[in-house]
Amino acid sequence: MPNPLLPCIFANLPAVFLAGAKKLQKMKKYIVLSILFILPITAYIFFAMSTNYFQPLPVLTPSVAELDGFKDLDGNPVQLQNRITVLGFFGNNLEDHRAYAYNLAQKIYSKNHEFKEFQFVILLPEGTQEQAKNIEEKLKQIAPTDAWFFAFGPNEDISRVFQSLNSNLALDSNLSTPYVFIIDKERSLRGRKDDEDAGVMYGFDSSKIAEINNKMSDDVKVLLAEYRRALKKYKSNREI
Repeated sequence: MPNPLLPCIFANLPAVFLAGAKKLQKMKKYIVLSILFILPITAYIFFAMSTNYFQPLPVLTPSVAELDGFKDLDGNPVQLQNRITVLGFFGNNLEDHRAYAYNLAQKIYSKNHEFKEFQFVILLPEGTQEQAKNIEEKLKQIAPTDAWFFAFGPNEDISRVFQSLNSNLALDSNLSTPYVFIIDKERSLRGRKDDEDAGVMYGFDSSKIAEINNKMSDDVKVLLAEYRRALKKYKSNREI
């Protein structure tokens, strides 16, 4: 025997579905409104926290010696003051450091050389100019070398500048090391105070691709960002 309630149930189905659809539509509306409200607040909090907790690259040694008396391949003086510098010491046998120069050019220099006050300076003894010219020609195939300087000076001046870094590293008998150093505009050596592998990290081993590509690349980015932020703040204050 047919159930007498079935016609009533089927008759009410459209109304039930319509009510459910309206409820679902209303829920979607609230979800969209919630997202539109919460997302900007979340983004603001994120950027505010990144601003407040921005950590500059630590200063390890202040007052690194200026490059007095050093001249580049064109005979022009070079300096550290008012420049962000990657400083290297490749010694008498520059050919032995050819691969290190290419590592640095590809992983660090090519990405940052357009930053106005950024430079690479490789200190070399007098008499190594021809070696430097040969390597510079190869470097030009990676990036323009307008901010890469091979600088030449007496042996004692190379030792003087290196000693002023006050690091835990040493030059070999050829006045060379695979390590390179990050120097800020105020001639302070920047590095890591609590590196997970080295502890205090004064320089970066250019013979190790992973160290250059990861640690050094990150630290250069941090220092450049530090100066970009300072410049923006200065411009903002001037506008006020």
